[in-house]
Amino acid sequence: MHAFDWPYRRITENAEAIAKAGFKAVLISPPLKSMKSKDGTPWWQRYQPQDYRVIDNQLGNTNDLRQMTTALREHGMLVYADVVFNHMANESDFRTDLDYPNSQVQQEYADNPDYSESVRLFGDLTEPLFTEQDFVSAFPIKNWKDPWQVQHGRISGGSDDPGLPTLKCNENVVKAQKSYLKALKRLGINGFRIDAAKHMTLEHIHQVWDEEITRGTHIFGEIITDGGATKEEYELFLEPYLKSTNLGAYDFPLFHSLFNVFEKEESMSGLINPYSVGQALAVDRAITFATTHDIPNNDVFLDQIMSEISEQLAYCYLFGRDGGVPLVYSDLDTSGIAKEDGSPRWLDSWHNPLLIKMIQFHNYAHGQPMKYLEHSDDHLMFSRGDKGLVIINKGLSAINVDLPAGQYTDLLKMEGVKVTKISADRSSTAPEDTNPNKESYLNVTLPAQSCAMLVR
Repeated sequence: MHAFDWPYRRITENAEAIAKAGFKAVLISPPLKSMKSKDGTPWWQRYQPQDYRVIDNQLGNTNDLRQMTTALREHGMLVYADVVFNHMANESDFRTDLDYPNSQVQQEYADNPDYSESVRLFGDLTEPLFTEQDFVSAFPIKNWKDPWQVQHGRISGGSDDPGLPTLKCNENVVKAQKSYLKALKRLGINGFRIDAAKHMTLEHIHQVWDEEITRGTHIFGEIITDGGATKEEYELFLEPYLKSTNLGAYDFPLFHSLFNVFEKEESMSGLINPYSVGQALAVDRAITFATTHDIPNNDVFLDQIMSEISEQLAYCYLFGRDGGVPLVYSDLDTSGIAKEDGSPRWLDSWHNPLLIKMIQFHNYAHGQPMKYLEHSDDHLMFSRGDKGLVIINKGLSAINVDLPAGQYTDLLKMEGVKVTKISADRSSTAPEDTNPNKESYLNVTLPAQSCAMLVR
C-alpha cells in the first residue's frame, strides 16, 4: 500500500485495519527534513530535502515515524520509505549559497537543542551536511533523451526556474546517504523506493546501495519510461539500470501494456506473458501498479490516468497474475480528481471492498503457477495452479465462458457475474471414469467490463 502523503500518525492509527485488508507492506513519503508550515505545504515539498540527519516535515518527525514502524511491525507488516538522493531543495528564491541545511534551519537547531536532538538520526547538527562542493554545476535539463544531461542537470520547471540542486557522487555525499539509510533501517524501515532514479548515475547508485545497505532490504527504483523494449526511454534509462544492478523497479512497461489494452482497445492477447516480448519486467524485480503518485499529481502525466473501470480491471489482472509486487495507490485527495459520483478518486482507496477481495485472492494464490487458458481480443482467462481462476472481460458485451472441471466460488461477486451449472449431453459415449463431469459443467457469465476471481 502506498500511503501517499499520509501523516505518520494516520498510518499508525490505521495499522490494524491495513493489515486486516491483506496488505503486507506500506510505502511512506520521504522521511527527512523538508519545509513545513502551520498552514500545510504541497506534497512536492516532501521531495525537496533540506537535511537527511533529522526527520521533521509536514507529515511528522522521527518520533512519529518510530511509533508508526512499531505499530506496523506489531501487525506483521513491512515498511518501505521513499528516499530522495538526486537533489536537494530549490531555495533560490531566498538565498544564493548551497549550504544544506540553510542558515535559518541551522539556527532552528541551535535554538531548540533538546527537540533537535530528539529527532536527530545521525551526524553533527552544528555543521552543514552539504556545501557547494557537493553539487554539480548548475544547468537545467533541456534534452530529456540525453542521459548525460538527465543525470547531471537540474530538474527544472522552465527557463525561469533554477531547478533542484543536483548532488555529486562524491565521498561526502555517498557517506551521508548511506548513514541516512542505515539510520532508517535502525528505525524499522525494511525497504526503499529510489525517487528519480533515472536522474542518478549508475556509479552513484552502486556506491550508495552496496552489499551492506541492500542486505535483507527490498529496494526498487522509479525510472519512468513510455513503454518497454524498443522504446527509447526504456533503452536509455531502464535497461542499463536492470543490467547493471540487482535492484527492483517500477514496472512501467507493464503499466503501458495495461493502459494500451484497457484504454486504447488493444487486444487482451497483449497481456499473455508480456515479459516474453519485453513489455514487462522480470517477475522477481517488478513493482506493478495501475497508477502511481506522479500520474494524477503532475500535469505532464494526466493523460495516463485510466478510467475507473479500466483501473479496476487492471488491478484484477495485477492481483490475479503470478509475479511482481502489486502497489496500491491511496492518497488524501491530493490531486483533487473526482470519481464519476463526485467523490475523491483515490481517497482511502486502500479499503475499497472489491480491492480487498482482489488482495485476498492474491495472497491465497501467491506462488502458484500461472497458465493462460483462453483469450480473445476482449477477454482473458488464466488459472493459478489448483487454487483458482481469473477471468476478465473488457468488452462492451457480455460473454459466457466454460470453466475447467471443479467447484468454484466467486470472491468478487461483481454485479451480473453468474456461475451456472449446465447439464451435459447424457448420450456421451466416453467412459464414466474418464469423464466424471459428463453430467454437468460450470459456465460463467461476465457482463461488459467486469471480472471474476474464482476460488476452487
